[in-house]
Amino acid sequence: MSITQSRAAHRTAAVLATALLAALLPATAGAAEAARSSQLQHDADVLRDDGVTGVAVRLETPRGVRTARSGVGDLGTGQPVPRNGYIRIGSTTKTFVATVVLQLVGEGRLSLDDTVDTWLPGSVRGHGNDGRRITLRQLLQHTSGVPDYTQDVVPDLSAAGYREHRWTTYSSEQRVAFAMRHPPSFAPGAGWAYSNTGYVLLGMVIKAVTGRSWEHEVRARILRPLRLAHTLAPGDRPFLPGPHAHDYQQFEPGGALTDTTVAYLPFDGDADGSMISTTADTNTFFKALVGGRLLAPAQWAQMRRTVDVPAGHGAPPGTRDGLGLDWTPLSCGGGYWGHSGDGFGYLVWPATAADGRTAVTVSLHSRPGDEETAMRQIQDVTALVDHALCSARKT
Repeated sequence: MSITQSRAAHRTAAVLATALLAALLPATAGAAEAARSSQLQHDADVLRDDGVTGVAVRLETPRGVRTARSGVGDLGTGQPVPRNGYIRIGSTTKTFVATVVLQLVGEGRLSLDDTVDTWLPGSVRGHGNDGRRITLRQLLQHTSGVPDYTQDVVPDLSAAGYREHRWTTYSSEQRVAFAMRHPPSFAPGAGWAYSNTGYVLLGMVIKAVTGRSWEHEVRARILRPLRLAHTLAPGDRPFLPGPHAHDYQQFEPGGALTDTTVAYLPFDGDADGSMISTTADTNTFFKALVGGRLLAPAQWAQMRRTVDVPAGHGAPPGTRDGLGLDWTPLSCGGGYWGHSGDGFGYLVWPATAADGRTAVTVSLHSRPGDEETAMRQIQDVTALVDHALCSARKT
C-alpha cells in the first residue's frame, strides 16, 4: 500500500469511526434518559401502590424536564392528576417568608439578633413566654421555644371536625394568643422544636417593618421578579384554582377517605403555611434561591447555617435546619436544600441540588390515618428524590 493509499485508508477509518460514534452516542444518551424517566415513573408508582391516591413529580435538570404522574386526581371520576396543576404547598410557605426576612436584613432594616419585642412589643407573653428574650433568628430556625398554636385550632381531629371548623378564620394575633396559653417548649436557644407560631410572628414582623403584609412583600420581592404567575397567597380564600387534583385525608387508621381539597383555614391561612403553587413554580423558586438570585451572599450564608434536627421529628436521618430551609443528605454524597409542606390531604416535597441547577418537587394528594403508613410514604418520597438527584448528577 502506498503512503497516499495508507493515508486515504486512515481517513476512511476515521470517518467511519466518527460516524459510528455519532450513531451510538445519541442512542446511548437516549437510553440513559429513558432509564431515568422509567425510574421516575417507577418511584411515582411505588407511592401509588403504597396508598397515595394521586402523585405528581417534576424534575428539572440542565438537560431538560421530566415529569411523572400516578394514581388519579379525582376518586369519583377517575380523572388523572393534572399536568402541573395547582397544589397547596403548606409549610413550604416558610421559605418564602424567610427569604423576605433575610432580604430586609440585607437592606439594613432589621437584624437577625433583634428580639421579637423590638418589633412586636408585648405580643409574646404569658406562661413563661417572653418576647424580650427571643430573637428573629431563633424564630426562623425553630430554636425559640415558642409553643405551636396548631394544637388549639383542631378541636376535633375527624372528618366531621374538619367539615365543621374548616371555614373558621383567625387573625395572626389570635393564633399567637392561642400559643401563649402554653408554656414554652424550652428556654430560647436551648433546643429545637418545630413551631408554626414562630412564622406567624415573622409575618407580623414583616408588616411592622415594611408597613405592608407579608403576602404583599412575597408578591413584590419574589413572585413578580421570578414571574411565578401560578403561585399565590390566598389568605382566607379556601378554594384551589383549576386545574387541580383532589386532596383526601384518612382521619383514622383504616377509615374512609375524606375530600379535603377545601382548605382548613384555622391553619391554612397565614405566613406559616397558606400558599398555593405548582410543581413548576416551586422548582423555579428554589432554583433561584439556591442559585443565589434572591439573597445577597451574606444573607444566603446565614440561611444555610444549620442545626441538627433531633431524631423523632419525622425528618429523614441527617436532616439539618437552616433559616427557613432544610438540608438533607443524599446517598451519592452531598445533599439537597428544600422545605416540605403538608396539611389535611396533601404533602409537597421540594428538593434542589446545591448548585441550584437541578430541582425536583413531589406532590402527594392524600394522607393516611396511621403513623406507620405515613412514615413509609415519606420514605418512598425521599427515595424518589434521592434517585432523581443522584441520577441527574451522573449526566
